[in-house]
Amino acid sequence: MSKANLWPPREEIEWYPRINQDLCIKCGSCVEFCMHGVYSRQGDKVVVSKPYECVVGCEACKHRCPAGAISFPSREELRQMLKALREKYKLQ
Repeated sequence: MSKANLWPPREEIEWYPRINQDLCIKCGSCVEFCMHGVYSRQGDKVVVSKPYECVVGCEACKHRCPAGAISFPSREELRQMLKALREKYKLQ
């Protein structure tokens, strides 16, 4: 079985950052840091423009945010999400 068959479709794994716009200081450190292009600027806001380009389990950008405006699902939420998707797709 190829590695591609061991994971559910990326678009079904809801692992990506959320930005609390009330906390965001619009510095762009996340835009500059993320090599996967998950973030972009839209007008005067920083947004998550390509959520499914985020690497599942990566939270590196969260620790770069000086305002603490970036959050992710908890590790337990991720485990439960992946467990449900493995069952759905009969992956082991």
